[in-house]
Amino acid sequence: MGTHNIFFLELIEWLDHNGQEIAHRFPEKGSGEVKYGAQMVVRDSQAGIFFYNGKAVHVFGPGRHTLKTANIPILNKIMGIPWGLESPLRAEAYLVNTKIFPNLKWGTREPVAFRDAQLGLIRLRAYGMFNIQVVQPLLFINSLVGTMASFSVSNLSEYLGKVIVSRFNDYLGENMDTILNLPSRYEAWSAGLSQKLSQDFSRFGLALNQLYINSITPPPEIQKAMDDKTKLGMFEDMNKFLQLKAATALEKAATNPGSAGDSMGLGVGFMMPSLMAQAMHNQPATPPMTPGALAAAQTITRPAALRCPECRQPIDTEDRFCSSCGHQLLVFEQCQGCGKNLAHNTRFCPRCGRAAGPVQENIPCPSCGRNNLRSASFCVHCGERVKESS
Repeated sequence: MGTHNIFFLELIEWLDHNGQEIAHRFPEKGSGEVKYGAQMVVRDSQAGIFFYNGKAVHVFGPGRHTLKTANIPILNKIMGIPWGLESPLRAEAYLVNTKIFPNLKWGTREPVAFRDAQLGLIRLRAYGMFNIQVVQPLLFINSLVGTMASFSVSNLSEYLGKVIVSRFNDYLGENMDTILNLPSRYEAWSAGLSQKLSQDFSRFGLALNQLYINSITPPPEIQKAMDDKTKLGMFEDMNKFLQLKAATALEKAATNPGSAGDSMGLGVGFMMPSLMAQAMHNQPATPPMTPGALAAAQTITRPAALRCPECRQPIDTEDRFCSSCGHQLLVFEQCQGCGKNLAHNTRFCPRCGRAAGPVQENIPCPSCGRNNLRSASFCVHCGERVKESS
């Protein structure tokens, strides 16, 4: 492209070789002179965005598309003599990867303080992973990519990880009663946290495909207390606990060399069948699965159909406006207050009246003075409340 391509039309296509690139611009360097009749090839896992004279013209779905500009081969060079043989009619294209990017990491860098109903003030670390997907390519380009030649997952994962940690601290502070109940809460908390994060991700044209909490780790002394309580909960009375201790002692003695070890090993050999039979007799039988439960377990969940964010009516992937309410689906940007889709050059939100444009995202913690997201309720660094709950 540029001054080196005078006669030939452009063929715009992109293959992501490393699987980590989200968006790619053509041309990669400088501004472009895409000519009349250039071909753009968009694959099933991609979306193409064409910019002409600095403005987004259209978002293309999968297929081969013919681009129409006023740049005519050879003629545009003659007309561009006053501009150094470069046409003033600039045209560029972006190809956006719309596949799911999995296995992105999030976690707390430092332990965060929480109030436990039984143990008092404790510090916890949390780790997990999440998947993202670009669902509004034009909003993603306008809000994050800008004019960069390439945009990869590494440019985005660190920021999104901090957003997840901030929302996780708020969610944990509002829903945790005691750390002793944590193992049974992971799945429910993952679903609640994903719902809370959906609005944060949608402002950049992204969707949080899945979020997982892998572990919430307390200090070592708290872990020991939890292990002791778990061991006691395994036994209905102290007699069974003493039987297990005796069997363990016999097993250890049987491993010692010498005549005493041989005799103890022989004793263990006679005792183990009765101990195992008693343990199997006390273990409850697993009930058989009913036909209805078996059919429910074998049911494959299907993804929900696309719906208009305004009236919730079904829409198609190629629609630019909702056929039911006329809501604009091709998003240039979203209101920072209510999330309303805004048209190009909108100055005020038609729903809440808030001025469009960037807002301050961070507020200082009154205790430690370090920055947090504006909507955070608890500090991500020290665990203290940032603002009073409304």
